[in-house]
Amino acid sequence: MPPQHPSEPSPGRLAVLRGPRPPQEYTARKITALTANPACARRAVLDAAGVDKALLAQRLGHEPRFGQSPFAIRRERSFEALVKWGGYAELVRLLREQLGTPVEEAAVADLNEVGGDDSLALRARETRRLLGRLASGADERLILDRPVLTLEVAGQTAHVIPQALSHRTGGRFYVVEIRSFPAIDGQANPTAVAQTTKQAAVSVLALQHTFAELGLAPEAISHMFLLICPKDFSNRPYGRLIDLRQELQALRFQLSRLRRADDLAHALSPSATLDAERPESEIDATMRELDASYTPDCLSFCEMSRYCRDEATACASPARLGGAVRNSLPGIDSLRTALGRLDGVSAPGTAEEAVIARLRAAERLRRLRGGATA
Repeated sequence: MPPQHPSEPSPGRLAVLRGPRPPQEYTARKITALTANPACARRAVLDAAGVDKALLAQRLGHEPRFGQSPFAIRRERSFEALVKWGGYAELVRLLREQLGTPVEEAAVADLNEVGGDDSLALRARETRRLLGRLASGADERLILDRPVLTLEVAGQTAHVIPQALSHRTGGRFYVVEIRSFPAIDGQANPTAVAQTTKQAAVSVLALQHTFAELGLAPEAISHMFLLICPKDFSNRPYGRLIDLRQELQALRFQLSRLRRADDLAHALSPSATLDAERPESEIDATMRELDASYTPDCLSFCEMSRYCRDEATACASPARLGGAVRNSLPGIDSLRTALGRLDGVSAPGTAEEAVIARLRAAERLRRLRGGATA
């Protein structure tokens, strides 16, 4: 086995924390969720260790209550198959329409497996080989189906798998995302589009990272991605190019704020475990060693959110009322503490004086407004 480069994080500690189960890989969805709350050390370690968060939450008595319905999953797979039918005929049509490029047909490289082997490492190597060939100027029309790209996240190498990557079209490569939510009169659900855009930004950033490793020019990667979804109330694929520059800038900043998961894992006690087969008390003790950054928004994207919510409720954390309240009370770890300071039960510390002064000013303003209303 080749020696590990000294700058690379050791996977040993994270693997011990996870236990015997195989690790779950990073996905664009997971990276998007992680960067939505970059201050959460708990999520950083769970994802880096490849822990099945849904299983762990269930083990702790907080089963997640969100996710796609089986019907939605089947619909998305069916629509994706329609777009891919005939050698991505619909994608070729949409590339022609959206980019004005006279492309009539293209070959497809199926990267769901390589020679019957579906390991991510082999698929990533084959993706890199094909990208190198295409980027070198080879005049061929080749769509990469489920390419495997790499990206460093919190000190760990993540594998990112967009649904498709176009050949060099108009001098640039385009990430393609296929979704089953409809575009009615050219307008799709804004929330769904925003979420897809964030995931596409992860894929583009991973593509840029892969290009950098290959010594290729990043200018060949488009800052636009092609979103494909059903048109109106039919199943006919509709395409729209979406600008990613703002999302890419935000994503780079958020990734730079993530603490190295390996460092966080090594700071845990020797007996720490995130193995779902271990006693609940041991898992709970480990979870409480990892700082969480809970807000109500977590309920929409994190499997551990109900566990963290109950924890925040028990200690009356300001985060229980949302990020705005938490950010307004820096240095105050509990709403009980804040109320005690306001009521004069206890004196604020030096670091708390400015916050308590603002709260008292807000209280006076509220009373004045209440009197004026009366």
